Amino acid sequence: MARIIVVEDEADLRDDLVDYLNRCGFQVSGAASGEELDALLRVQSADVIILDVNMPDEDGFSVAQRVRAVSQAAIIMLTARSGLIDRVIGLELGADVYLVKPVDFREVEAQVKALVRRLQKVVGQASAPSPRPPSSPAPSSSPDSKKSWLFDDVEWRLLAPGGVAVSLTATEYKFLSLLVVAPGEAVTRQDIALALTGRDWDPYSRSIDSLVRRLRIKVEEHTGVALPVQAVHGVGYAFVGAVVSGPDGNGAG
Repeated sequence: MARIIVVEDEADLRDDLVDYLNRCGFQVSGAASGEELDALLRVQSADVIILDVNMPDEDGFSVAQRVRAVSQAAIIMLTARSGLIDRVIGLELGADVYLVKPVDFREVEAQVKALVRRLQKVVGQASAPSPRPPSSPAPSSSPDSKKSWLFDDVEWRLLAPGGVAVSLTATEYKFLSLLVVAPGEAVTRQDIALALTGRDWDPYSRSIDSLVRRLRIKVEEHTGVALPVQAVHGVGYAFVGAVVSGPDGNGAG
């Protein structure tokens, strides 16, 4: 049973959402603040955290950043703020989903179920024994795997040549999914902005560049390999390395 924590300072909304998700078959706890969330996480783990942005003591952005540093739980940010900047900040801080109030509880339920399915696939893949006999070479030993990146569009991971995997947030996944469709070809900033935020690109915003910078650091820290994403002056970004997509690398390269 998936474990959910709802962090919302408005008591009626918190209680209603906790009750609704409990009736959906989840194990749900409520917290009124980031401090209460911290206390819950010290005694129990969570698969999904539903986090309000507008809390009086500590805003949800700060809580999300702190939680993301210590937990692999998926984060759904729930907020009355509909502005582009707030949406980008929320996703860049590690939120998997950003929902604007008022929100239908059925939409929250659908997003929770989608995130839980993704988490279950990751856990299942990590615990499943390899079907290959001991004498068969591992996938990472093939020449192609040593040269190519693998964009796993099922588990939301990027595997460096050699097989070291990096888990991707929703924003990182959406960004890379645009680039790996046609390696070597630039994707415009306008197309990237539309995919990530649903809005036209703001030439005064540095959010896309900040996303790329953080993603490069993250990938290199985890894999020791530089991410082959390059800026194309006056256009946007391109993935300039060899890459295949799909859960097993049997996608277009």
